[in-house]
Amino acid sequence: MKKSAKFILLALAFALVAGAAAWGQPAAGSNLTIGILLVGPYNDHGWSQATYDGLTYVTQKVAGTKMVYIDKVNPADRPGTTASQLGESLVEQGAKMVIFNSDDMSDEAAKFAAAHPDIFVIFASGDTTWKDGKNFKNLPNMVCIMGKMEYMKMVAGVAAAMTTKTGKIGFLGPLINDETRRLAAAAYLGAKYAWVTYLKKDISKLDFKVTWIGFWFNIPGVTSDPTQVADDFFNSGYDVVISGIDTTEAVAEAAKFQAKGQKVWAVAYDYKDAINEGKTVALGVPYFNWGPSFAVAAKSAMGGSWKSHWEWNAPDWKNINNPDTSAIGFVKGSVLTKDASAAVDKFIGELGKGLNLWTGPLDFQDGSAFLKAKEVATDKQIWYLPQLLKGMSGQSVSK
Repeated sequence: MKKSAKFILLALAFALVAGAAAWGQPAAGSNLTIGILLVGPYNDHGWSQATYDGLTYVTQKVAGTKMVYIDKVNPADRPGTTASQLGESLVEQGAKMVIFNSDDMSDEAAKFAAAHPDIFVIFASGDTTWKDGKNFKNLPNMVCIMGKMEYMKMVAGVAAAMTTKTGKIGFLGPLINDETRRLAAAAYLGAKYAWVTYLKKDISKLDFKVTWIGFWFNIPGVTSDPTQVADDFFNSGYDVVISGIDTTEAVAEAAKFQAKGQKVWAVAYDYKDAINEGKTVALGVPYFNWGPSFAVAAKSAMGGSWKSHWEWNAPDWKNINNPDTSAIGFVKGSVLTKDASAAVDKFIGELGKGLNLWTGPLDFQDGSAFLKAKEVATDKQIWYLPQLLKGMSGQSVSK
């Protein structure tokens, strides 16, 4: 009997060890090296720098954490090398947690997580771990984190609508997918709301055009040149350009046109300090603040409370620019007029009190119904937005 009991205990112990190996490692303990793969340069003043700074925040706030990184993880800068392979390189440098920072890395992040159940994986911007989503995969060692940037894109739309003198707003878009459609649509909804509600103008007099370059940033010979796209907007009467790409061409080009005497403005994106690229033309910047959510994930990995899940984080409405609590924020530009600035503040306050612009009646660009009167969109309807909205011009799908 004693031998049988001992055998059973050994078998249980083995099963527990095997289970841990299959379902991800236990608590990382007091020290955690975190690796991050950045789709662009770590100092791009945009998306990649925002995520890089988010992990830097973790190393400053969470004792025992250390960062390693690889940037320019894209086919143009690293041809023939995959993100999962580069993830292996971070593991070789001691990483026990690896962050994949781009929607472009979706398949590679899932591949890496499946091959490394003992490594904690964060996929920044995807839906792989959303159980109600279309792309769910059972990966216990992965979490997906994204900020509800749709709110701040709406704020950008308000700033643009309150500023334009021509009634023509351009949206400089990256590639076309669910994420970029919903963000462009959110900017339009904000502009539409300000145009009709604050300015009391006819919505048919608002021209909102989206032009896509083909990737998150310029790849010579592969994408359209965002500098040229911004110039085309400004040369054809669009006096405000809202950026949706990872880099700062919209603001930089607006500053050049202003220097030549043309009254134009731009809205930056992704990174809080991107507004510094052109303070005399930047109406503001909607930005990501990844630090708090990354810090929570690191602590859960270190403390043993890690659990696979999906996050789509709203701002802290008490203070959208609180660096320790708000996943997203908006910094107003100094060139906003008094009325425009007041409208932005008023709109943020309304959002915080429950204003929801994803409410019908709303139609898609092709005229088909999106939301009936008073119908409120679900997270799935917003996340997987299949078209741009009626009132917007530009492509809804890739050709």
